[in-house]
This record gives sequence, C-alpha cells and structure tokens, in this order.
Amino acid sequence: MADPQRAGVGEMQDTGADAWCRRKRRVARPPGLEDDAMTDSLLASQFAFKAWANAEMLQALAQIDAAAYPAQRQRAIRLLNHTYVVDRIFAAHLEGGTHAFTASNTPQTPELEALGAAVIESDRWYADYVARLDAPALQQTLAFRFTDGDTGRMSRQEMLFHVLAHGAFHRGNIAMLLTECAVEQPRELFTRFLHAQQPQRRGVGGA
Repeated sequence: MADPQRAGVGEMQDTGADAWCRRKRRVARPPGLEDDAMTDSLLASQFAFKAWANAEMLQALAQIDAAAYPAQRQRAIRLLNHTYVVDRIFAAHLEGGTHAFTASNTPQTPELEALGAAVIESDRWYADYVARLDAPALQQTLAFRFTDGDTGRMSRQEMLFHVLAHGAFHRGNIAMLLTECAVEQPRELFTRFLHAQQPQRRGVGGA
C-alpha cells in the first residue's frame, strides 16, 4: 500500500479537502514569511513579559518576613536562583559557548538583592539577544551538554521557548510559597502585562 505521505497526486483520491489544500499551496505566500515575523514578535513580547513577571516576583519576595518564614523564604529564593542558573546555562548554549555551572542551582543561596540584580541583567540579555535573531538563526540546531553530562540538540527557538516555560513554571511554585508567607501573589497574566504596557488597548473599538 502506498504511503500517503509519499504518494503522488495520481495515487490518491482527490477529495475536496485535498484539492482545497493544493489550491491554497499554489497561491501561498513565500514560505514562512509571515510566520517568521509572527514568531519574532511573539518571542520579543514573551521575553518582555518574562522580565516584567520576574520584577514583580522580586518585589513580592522582598515582602516576606524572614524571621517568621525563614524556610519558605529560602526555598523561594532558591527556586528563583534555579531559574536564573538555567537561564544562564541556556544563554551559553545559545551562543555556542561554555558556562561554569555544574548543576542547575548553586550550592549557596544568594542574597535576594544580589539575585535580583542578576535576574534583571539576564532578562535584559535575553531581550537584546532575541531582538538580534533572524529566522534562519532561530531554526538553527545546536548541540550542547546538560549539567548531568548528557548530550542534547535543540534549535535556538526551542531553547528560547524552554527558558520561557521553565521560568513560568517555577514562578508558579514561588507564588504558592508566597501564600504560605501571607504575601499576595503577583497576578502573572499576559493580558495584564499587555494592557499595563499599552493602556490604549482599553479603548473601545480599538481606539
């Protein structure tokens, strides 16, 4: 039986859906033109959102009563430090360089002020890096080594989306610890970020 993925037009029944798809392909835009622009725009906005969410999380962490909730505070800081370390590890992978980390967290827990400054600097690096990438660079696959010694291969785009998802996941963990410490969780919503950055979005009828 012919493989449908390899079969030619004459080998398959020409259903209405098949014919429609072929007509669409014949008049399609240049491959990936609009998709690439959309990906670039989404990456830029997502890394801006990441920086904004991290800044709000740092403000919330500063409100924890260290005397009343020492264990929760340390756990929260270590979680944020873990996301920072992973961000820097993947920054090295993205540039094809090396890093000094031997694990996905540091043995010592950093002071919150120092960690905050490092996170802000790292977020700026990612914003600048994403702004410099073109579509071919995003799709380029890079080989790298995980901290446990295993090897891996990912495209730059896949690495960047991993960094975004990983950070969001652990900010959720930290938010639960904030509740234990009687600190209000930041409202980490992309919709909130967009409308805070662009108040004109609140206008009726797109005004």
